[in-house]
Amino acid sequence: MAGRSPQRAQIDPKARIQVGIILDADVVIRGERGELDLRAWLASHPNDEFEIAAVTVAELWHGVERATPPHRLRRAQYLRAILDVFPVVPYTKEIAYEHARLWALLESAGTMIGAYDLIVAATALDRDSAIATYNQRHFSRVRGLRILQPGKD
Repeated sequence: MAGRSPQRAQIDPKARIQVGIILDADVVIRGERGELDLRAWLASHPNDEFEIAAVTVAELWHGVERATPPHRLRRAQYLRAILDVFPVVPYTKEIAYEHARLWALLESAGTMIGAYDLIVAATALDRDSAIATYNQRHFSRVRGLRILQPGKD
């Protein structure tokens, strides 16, 4: 019908665009220790997709391997439950390129961060994801990285 304007879609102002969020090891660890209600924090981000970088699995599993026998089983069960829920992002060729770029940039600037943090940051940047972490000091050195601190975001 000529002269009629098309109907505009109604947009819910509370709806957010979906964001990918990489969980850093410290967030998972605080959840295990009861220092963070991880389930509640995740539920407060219903439109976001959470993932874990492969190197973070190694960091967390290292904690399982080092745990004393009374804690090892509980820690392993917790980590398996987490890994059953969240996709693990593999270390791909593209992430390796981003890793090398960040490594060179931070090293030449004298602002290097930990080796595993560097890989997690590269993973987040490659996927255009944010990172959920309590390690603001290191990750804030990575230009363009969106950082969320659970409980303060």
